[in-house]
Amino acid sequence: MLLQDSVFLFQILRIEMEVSKRSIVAMRTKLKQASLLWVLGFGQACCLHRVVILCVRSRKLLIRTGQCFLLNGFIFLGSLFVLKSVVIPSLEWILPDQCSENSCQELSLFGGILKFYSSLRAGLIQLFYIFWFYPLYVFSFVLSSIWYNDIAKLGFDAMRDPEPSSVEPSKQSDTLTLENKGQTERLSGLLRLVIVIGEQVYSILLLIFFFLEVSAVGFIPFVGKALNFLLLSWMYAYYCFEYKWNFSEVSLGNRLIFFESNWAFFAGFGSPCVLGIFFVSPLVSNGIMAILFPLFVLAATGSSAEQVISNQKRKWGSSELGRLPVFFTANSLSLWVLSFMPEESQERTQDKKVL
Repeated sequence: MLLQDSVFLFQILRIEMEVSKRSIVAMRTKLKQASLLWVLGFGQACCLHRVVILCVRSRKLLIRTGQCFLLNGFIFLGSLFVLKSVVIPSLEWILPDQCSENSCQELSLFGGILKFYSSLRAGLIQLFYIFWFYPLYVFSFVLSSIWYNDIAKLGFDAMRDPEPSSVEPSKQSDTLTLENKGQTERLSGLLRLVIVIGEQVYSILLLIFFFLEVSAVGFIPFVGKALNFLLLSWMYAYYCFEYKWNFSEVSLGNRLIFFESNWAFFAGFGSPCVLGIFFVSPLVSNGIMAILFPLFVLAATGSSAEQVISNQKRKWGSSELGRLPVFFTANSLSLWVLSFMPEESQERTQDKKVL
């Protein structure tokens, strides 16, 4: 009896070891797949030669991209450089808050003057920010947002130019586009307009809540910075591809399914965007991102992301990475807000998304 119990326990232990071994192997496989997709996404984002190709094809695109560089790089970042390198050092020299030892002995009875100098200098710097930097930031943000759409549209039009060097769209992208076009043709003009507005409202809410989520995770101890970097990578990657998907008429539901099913690829694509801004001050990072963002938008527009992912998954066969609910929290909050809308509008919005 004791021997039978020992044999039985040994068999159970062996089964558990085999299950654990298979789990470890499966985990290693998933990790390898995620790493490979991340590298592919990073590589697609770094293919900035596509930007040159698109600018060569479209002179309007070249001009608009140059205007974006001029506004955000030369004017905005240039003004910040002048403030930090010229204005502030000059004010510190004219209105010092410290003095040499001999001077301090002479001015010991007038210590309030140094405090006045310090307050005056701080006030002048704040006035510089209030009357120049903050209005300039708002102006550049609004104008750049308009220019980004123009740049993406011109880049998308340049991609459709039948030249040997143009990137052929993938079969999966064509299928999504044709499917959505077929659905759109069956809708009346007014109903389609309502659905488009509903999708845009939902998309704006989704990205707002996701941005708040990105900001919040940065305060988590120890892992907050890493999570912040990851979520920022996803956010900028989605921003970059959203222009292309809009012009290709891919529905919002299909976008989110494709994005969350290939989360490792898009984490890699967004990483170069975040690397350029992650280690600098917020004001400088906004200026740098305003310069880099149109480049990555054009890189996304000229990329064959669907084809690259499809080819890689074909090599893996039935073993796939699986869908990660990246937008789960943002989606839940967006649906909660939309629940306060009229039921008819809410149903039309939900009919066009699949989560």
